[in-house]
Amino acid sequence: MLKNRYKDLINQTFFFPRHGFEERNNELYYHNICLKDLAEEYSSPLKYTYLPKISSQIQNAKSWFEKALLKNDYKGSYTYSYCTKSSHFKFVLDEALKNDIHIETSSSFDIDIIRILFQEGKISKHTFLLHNGFKTQDYIDKIAALVNDDFRNSICILDNKEELTQLHNADIKSCTIGLRLATNEDPNFLLYNSRLGIRYNDVISFYNEEIKDNPKFKLKMLHFFINTGIHDTSYYWSELARQVEKYCELKLVCPELDSLDIGGGLPIYNTLGMEIDYEYLVDQIVASIKSICDERGVEVPNIFTEFGSFTVGESGGALYSVLGIKQQNDNELWYMIDSSFINTLPDTWGIGQKFILLALNFWDRPYERVNLGGITCDGMDYYNSELQANQVFMPKISSGEKLYLGFFHTGAYQESIGGFGGLQHCLLPAPKHILIDEKNNTSLFSAEQKAESMIKLLGY
Repeated sequence: MLKNRYKDLINQTFFFPRHGFEERNNELYYHNICLKDLAEEYSSPLKYTYLPKISSQIQNAKSWFEKALLKNDYKGSYTYSYCTKSSHFKFVLDEALKNDIHIETSSSFDIDIIRILFQEGKISKHTFLLHNGFKTQDYIDKIAALVNDDFRNSICILDNKEELTQLHNADIKSCTIGLRLATNEDPNFLLYNSRLGIRYNDVISFYNEEIKDNPKFKLKMLHFFINTGIHDTSYYWSELARQVEKYCELKLVCPELDSLDIGGGLPIYNTLGMEIDYEYLVDQIVASIKSICDERGVEVPNIFTEFGSFTVGESGGALYSVLGIKQQNDNELWYMIDSSFINTLPDTWGIGQKFILLALNFWDRPYERVNLGGITCDGMDYYNSELQANQVFMPKISSGEKLYLGFFHTGAYQESIGGFGGLQHCLLPAPKHILIDEKNNTSLFSAEQKAESMIKLLGY
């Protein structure tokens, strides 16, 4: 029996099977769904969302924090909120809100979505609404309207000092607010400080001079966002400690302050060759906050998180087929897919993001090193480097054979960055999108984009 088959490569390289992926009869299954059959039934290219994964991620995180609070005898509460900018689709919010969560917003239009969710009974006026981001006047006005309509847990988190004046002038009732602290960026980043948030050394004076004696505002929350997300690195733990120290300092002059919003989410799996000890990470966060507060003689804060990619990232996948094979030189073999990475997986092109990549069929074939090319006319429309190997391997195929392949855990940000239903690079159509429920029933959320819709957008 051949030992250089694709299935041998996967089993030797990764922890496999796992995360719902397994091989049966030389084809890839995901939670008992044959992905090749799915790609053939709806025809590639397509995207899918496996809705049960959204709920399981939320429930897992809640469980980890509940265990950590008990283990550390932590007296504060924990609140899970979803940051909508990761994916605004209604089917994502509908699934997430089944799990008693709260919401973080980033822009004016988010408030329109909040209104719709309230009308549908998906949220209540007790739901925590954490309003983040740099505020336009329209965003400020809509936040003020929510507060005036008695959304009592609507918290405007100030990104800069001027937003307090904007909020004051928006004819708002008494309002609960938060402050976003500017963080130090990762040492490998091009900038030293985040462009977002109020300067670390200005927070106490800003509170004393502008907020403390203002009867309209009550400061409840301190928020910070660590751009790299939560990782077991010296940078993360030192920055977390620095932010908690500022919370303690502010709490001593602002007794009503009682909540800490930890921005930057838990990591997700972008390769099958890694392990993430989520319970350890969460336990260390809770233990660190408690230790610093105890040392400073400060009551521990209620902990809020705003997980976006963690909530929705692992629910998504993109399936393609190989249209043709091109041998450009002795070392560069190209498999040309029936779509574009620039359009459908812009993170791979824009920031070099890697995703789990697996063939859907021909697992009994020998494998070879390939480059994957998109069908736009752009020279940067390609993918040729996996996270763990700096190269891509696929089963060998001959002309006329149809190989299907999939990129997985792609559910966050791709439509937000690449656009949905509008004009795409080289006027390639946006692919169809399939929803999969807890019973593995599939339904078509959106059909492949038609030429007529793009032509109309162009004014013809």
